[in-house]
Amino acid sequence: MDIIQIIIIALVIVFFVTRFMPVKGITNISVQEVKDKLKDNQVQFIDVRTPGEYKANHKKPFKNIPLSNLASKTDSLDKEKEVVVICQSGMRSLKAAKILKKQGFQNISNVRGGMSAWV
Repeated sequence: MDIIQIIIIALVIVFFVTRFMPVKGITNISVQEVKDKLKDNQVQFIDVRTPGEYKANHKKPFKNIPLSNLASKTDSLDKEKEVVVICQSGMRSLKAAKILKKQGFQNISNVRGGMSAWV
């Protein structure tokens, strides 16, 4: 192997590690853990699916802020309160959690498995 191949392999490894490693300040929680929080008015519940997905099936008190709009809508959220983020499978909500983290939110929970895991 030459040096270029080693560099390419190293970059690919770094790419995958940074994509799938847990981010400090973001907690992955189960649907049951979310259900335990639903009555807590100190928690903000955000559903980042599309308006169509949200309309077809959503849970109260989740508020719909599509992932594509989230970065511009964070001013409507309180950075001091916990934010619970959900999507259909948990992937978009993880992206949303990372956006919130970059915007200064400290206590963020991503629902593992998303709405697909809701029973």
